Amino acid sequence: MLREEVCLVTGAGGFIGSHLTEKLVSEGYRVRALVNYRGDGSLGWLSESEVLGAKNLEIVRGDVRDSGQMLELVDSMDWVFHLAALIGIPYSFSAPNSYVLTNVLGTQNLLEAARQKNVSAFIQTSTSEVYGSATKTPMDESHRLHPQSPYAASKVGADALALSYFHSFNVPVGVLRPFNTFGPRQSARAVIPTIIAQLIDEGAEQVRLGNSNTRRDFTFVEDTVAGFIAFARRIEQAKGQAINLGSGWSISIKELFDQLAKLTGSKALIQADPDRLRPHSSEVDELLSNNQLAQQLLDWKPARSEPIAFTAALQETIDWFSHRARKSSTWSSAEYIQ
Repeated sequence: MLREEVCLVTGAGGFIGSHLTEKLVSEGYRVRALVNYRGDGSLGWLSESEVLGAKNLEIVRGDVRDSGQMLELVDSMDWVFHLAALIGIPYSFSAPNSYVLTNVLGTQNLLEAARQKNVSAFIQTSTSEVYGSATKTPMDESHRLHPQSPYAASKVGADALALSYFHSFNVPVGVLRPFNTFGPRQSARAVIPTIIAQLIDEGAEQVRLGNSNTRRDFTFVEDTVAGFIAFARRIEQAKGQAINLGSGWSISIKELFDQLAKLTGSKALIQADPDRLRPHSSEVDELLSNNQLAQQLLDWKPARSEPIAFTAALQETIDWFSHRARKSSTWSSAEYIQ
């Protein structure tokens, strides 16, 4: 049964975007999925999705930097989930202008389209990286914004623009700040896929990592997706807010490595890799969320935050990467060591 709301998901071919698209389609929403245009015609992770070809799914190729196209895409949409972004902290040190063009200008294009087309909900995707190193833990939404990379700075700019459209034009905007989402399909740049890919590589004795003393608040992708949908459904009480989505507890990268090694049965050891270290002043020591506002306004609580459930989510992620490794004759852990 189709629901009334029609949704636009930008970045629909990406990690979180593809999971969100699948969930919306499976729940009966009509979805317009924007994937970044590529010369080879790839749809990102939607190329392998079970919802591909569904009657309530429309796929459009494009680029959020094109204001005219965004105006057309937002037409007749009720909810806009804006996930399209240039990600990857290390690359932002080399090409910061690219991050401004996509993450800031691209967001402004969609906000202006949402204003003109009178959407019912606009959900801006932020990141816990906007907080920088914690001055207090757990970090609630009043924590200072202290971006320590061009990527994080571009997201601060995009968030501020989004909230300005609420205050200036009454566009029903909400900002979600996921804390270290993980799960199947995650980018090779992220720490959990990096560790898993090296651990399951046959004969691996060492796993190359950067700073293993930092602590992170990891949230399973299914929980993050549930937060997006909850925000749109409760936009009237939550609009104008920036809301954290995190598990509410943190784990060091060393502790995470030990747990993943145990689950995979690997005897490999950590090898410090200088190439994976951030510039010293850019390192974020700990990210730990206070998720009380999400619980209050969105009635959201992560289902995979307790130790046993978190371990099960890690195992599900390992299984996905292991299956992909067996499936691909050209797979190599080298592509995950970046």
